[in-house]
Amino acid sequence: MTGDSSKFTHISPKKSGHVTYGDNNKGRILGVGKIGMNSSNSIENVLLVEGLKHSLLSLSQLCGKGYLISFDSQKCLIEHKHDTNIKHIGYRVNNVYMIDLSQKLDNNKCFLSKDDDPWL
Repeated sequence: MTGDSSKFTHISPKKSGHVTYGDNNKGRILGVGKIGMNSSNSIENVLLVEGLKHSLLSLSQLCGKGYLISFDSQKCLIEHKHDTNIKHIGYRVNNVYMIDLSQKLDNNKCFLSKDDDPWL
């Protein structure tokens, strides 16, 4: 989910629904759509949430779509379990793993999630 509508390549408005944050505050869902540069690295069913200041990627949803995710002290690797190629890499910055969609990695691209204050 993200609060930045400019990240979407396709979005459909949503008239109802909300997400609940860890502190029990709620954000209204404005739409749902697809982000990513092309079909090989796009993410579908991304929520546009009003006022959300951070882009968040659900690891459980990636695992449910057949991805394997591994972490070490410096990076996070995301690969499809039926493929030996690494699809995305996230680098650890201030205890948050950041993935950048605009950077190329051996013909693959990564997702962007940038935050000035990594506390969530």
